[in-house]
Amino acid sequence: MKNILSFLAFALRRLLIIPLTLLVVTMVLYSFFMSVPAEDRASLYLPPNTPRVMTPEKMENLINRIIEENGLNDPFLQQYGRWATNLLRGDWGYSPTFNAPVLELLQRRTAVTLELAFYALLTLIPLGIASGVVTGWRPGSRRDGGFRTTAFIATSIPPFILGMFLLSIFYVGLGWFPPGRTGLLELTLLASTSSFQPITGFLTIDGLLNGRLDVTQDALRHLALPVFTLGLAHWATLGRVTRVAVINETSQSYVMAAMARGLRQRQIVWRHVFRNVLLPALTSSSLSAASLITGVFVVEVVFDYKGLSDLVTASLRGYTPDSALAMGFAIYSVLLVLPIMLLLDMLKALADPRIREADTAKESAR
Repeated sequence: MKNILSFLAFALRRLLIIPLTLLVVTMVLYSFFMSVPAEDRASLYLPPNTPRVMTPEKMENLINRIIEENGLNDPFLQQYGRWATNLLRGDWGYSPTFNAPVLELLQRRTAVTLELAFYALLTLIPLGIASGVVTGWRPGSRRDGGFRTTAFIATSIPPFILGMFLLSIFYVGLGWFPPGRTGLLELTLLASTSSFQPITGFLTIDGLLNGRLDVTQDALRHLALPVFTLGLAHWATLGRVTRVAVINETSQSYVMAAMARGLRQRQIVWRHVFRNVLLPALTSSSLSAASLITGVFVVEVVFDYKGLSDLVTASLRGYTPDSALAMGFAIYSVLLVLPIMLLLDMLKALADPRIREADTAKESAR
């Protein structure tokens, strides 16, 4: 019972940190936005039906009226308060590039990006931890040398270079894994809502729920290269961290005692050593998850995966950047990262009660 209460207290403290984090991040982002002159920021408040061609006099009068009505010359805290209130109400601004509300655009593409990030995390965390445990138990072996060489190469190649290299081989050369999210036949099926109902937004799962294994198979085929490209460097980093932790654990007295008692190596590694290396592995996983969520957008561009990154790149192609969409995208990215970090913190607290105890001790000292 005591362990359950300490875990719930730990989880509550972590939950309370999220609003504070959002407050700090949004204030920093808005401070950058405030560095732009009020005349330029007024373009964010243009009505959707504003004519694209106007005389300079009419445009100047319209801009001045918008500045006055929205208080764009008010102090920072007043403007930030109005802006944050609008965010909480669901008013994230209007995108002139797509002629649609920003929040609606972001929500429409969220499932696409999350599906790619989900499968990358689902593969890199187990494989990275397993690779580090196996190679760290036998440092200097041929398997360990192969892992270190592969990990060095994996962390040396930028994702966009790796993505183009894989496309040139497996799509252009072999025709196995095409870019995009779906094929033409599946795209036609998805356009017909009467025969295919989107439930989760993940094509791999919705295909199964709709009884269309061909859609799931096609979605997995399109995910293969982006997932590999996105997760490779993070797999290498996680494997290296886990490997070093295992090497440090093998010199501990409890490992020597277990070997002296005649326990099998598999038991020693997975029942004893693995528990102690899980904490640094999950810590590295948290950092990888945050980096992966922000790096997924580069991979989406390379593989023509129409997720959130497609909105941002489209907003920057015009003569005037779509500032409302770019700002919304930055905040939305933070909102995607924070729940993943919270989940991994919970897993670390479950894996090692010392984290909860240390956190409780800090609170008691205050």
